[in-house]
Amino acid sequence: MPTSVLFRRPLALRTMQTYLQRQSLATAYTEFRTYQGRSCCHLSKTPSQKASRHQHSCAAQSAAGVVTEPATSPVSSQTQPPAAARRKRVLSGVQPTGTLHLGNYLGAIRNWVNLQELYETYFCVVDLHAITLPHEPKALLESTRKSAATYIACGIDPEKANIFVQSHVSAHAELAWLLSCATPIGWLRKMVQFKEKSQTRGAEEVSTGLLTYPVLMAADILLYQTDVVPVGNDQMQHLELTRDIAERMNTKYGGSKWKKLGGRGGRIFKVPDAFIAPVGARIMSLTEGTSKMSKSAELDASRINLLDDPKLIQQKVKRAKTDTFEGLEFGNPERPEATNLLGIYSLCTGISMDALLDEVRDMRWGQFKSNLADAIVAHLEPIQQTYHDVIADKTYLDQVLAKGAEEANKTANFTLENCRQAMGFTPKYGDRQ
Repeated sequence: MPTSVLFRRPLALRTMQTYLQRQSLATAYTEFRTYQGRSCCHLSKTPSQKASRHQHSCAAQSAAGVVTEPATSPVSSQTQPPAAARRKRVLSGVQPTGTLHLGNYLGAIRNWVNLQELYETYFCVVDLHAITLPHEPKALLESTRKSAATYIACGIDPEKANIFVQSHVSAHAELAWLLSCATPIGWLRKMVQFKEKSQTRGAEEVSTGLLTYPVLMAADILLYQTDVVPVGNDQMQHLELTRDIAERMNTKYGGSKWKKLGGRGGRIFKVPDAFIAPVGARIMSLTEGTSKMSKSAELDASRINLLDDPKLIQQKVKRAKTDTFEGLEFGNPERPEATNLLGIYSLCTGISMDALLDEVRDMRWGQFKSNLADAIVAHLEPIQQTYHDVIADKTYLDQVLAKGAEEANKTANFTLENCRQAMGFTPKYGDRQ
C-alpha cells in the first residue's frame, strides 16, 4: 500500500474531530489531578514551597528515567530540538482482549490525542500480547479490528499518527527472540504480574509467553528507538526492564564491538524514558473502588465499555457501589467509590472538581448517579457514532492499518537489521552490497 493513500474520512470522524476541538477537557484533567493531589497529599499552596517541591520532584524523576511533561508543551524550550530534527517518538498500545472501557479511554487513549500533535507517534493494537492467556481465535480477529476502529473514534488521526497491528510487523517477534537470549531469566521471574497470574492459575497452567511477554514489550518499544513511553504505575516495572535490556544489549554488542563487524558502532537502542502525563486519570472499578477498572474482570458490571448502549450504562451506574456517608466528597481515602465516581463525572463533563463539589456536596447518591449516567452517555455518544461509521467502512480501516504497518515496518526493520548485524548474524542475501 503506497504511503500516499488518500483517506476517505467517514463523516462521523470529521464530526468527532470537531467535537474534540471544542472541548476544554485538558483543563478538567489538570484540575482533577491537582485537586486529587491537594486532597490526598496536602500539597503546600505557597509559590516558594511549590517551586521547591517541583525542583525536588524533577530531580528525582530525572534520575529514575521519568519524563513529566507540562500540560501545554511536552518539550521544554531548553531541550526542544531544532526544527530540522525529528520530533521525539512515542509508542503505546492496548491489547485487543475484551472491549475497551472508560478506564482505557480516560487513562490512556485520550492522552494519545494530545501526544499526536507534539510527537511522532506509533499506536499499535498489541495482538501478540493477547495470546499469553487462553483466547478464542474468532474473538481475537474481531476485537483487533474493533480496537483499531476505537482508536480512530476516540480521536487518533491516521494522518498524524501511525496506527497498526503489532503482528503485521514481524520484526516485533524476531527482536523479542534476540532480546530473550540476552535477558537473564531471573529478571523475568521478578515481574509482579507474572507472579500474580501464575499463582492464580497454577504453574502448570500458565504459558511460557506469560513469563516472557515483558521481553516482547521491550522489543515493541526498542524497535522504534522510542524516546518516551506513556505508562501507568502498574507498567513502570516493565519499562524499567526495557531500559535494563537496552543498556545490556548496548554494552554487550554495541560500541566498538559492533563497529569491528562493519557497523556504525555506538548504541544499538535508545534507552526510553517514562512519560507521566500531567492529565492522566486512574479509573477504578464500579463494583470495588480500590481496584482498577479492567477488561479482564469477571463482572461486566465493574466497567463502562466504550460501546455500551445508554440503557446499559444507566443500569451499571445505578448499581455502582457507593457508601453510607452523608453527602459527597472527593479525596477521602475512606470513600474510594465517591472519589472515583466524582472523578469520572469531572473528566466526562470538563467541570472542575471545585465547581463540581459546590454543586453536588449535599446531593444524594440517587440523584448524582442519574446525572453521572447522563454525562457518560453524552460524552460517549460521538465516539460511538464515529466507531460504527469506521467499522462499517472496511476499505477505509484496511487502508489505515496498511499505511500504519508500512511506516512501522520501515523504522522497525532498520532497527532490527542493526541489532542482527551487531550480534553477528549473516546479512540477508537481498541486503548484501
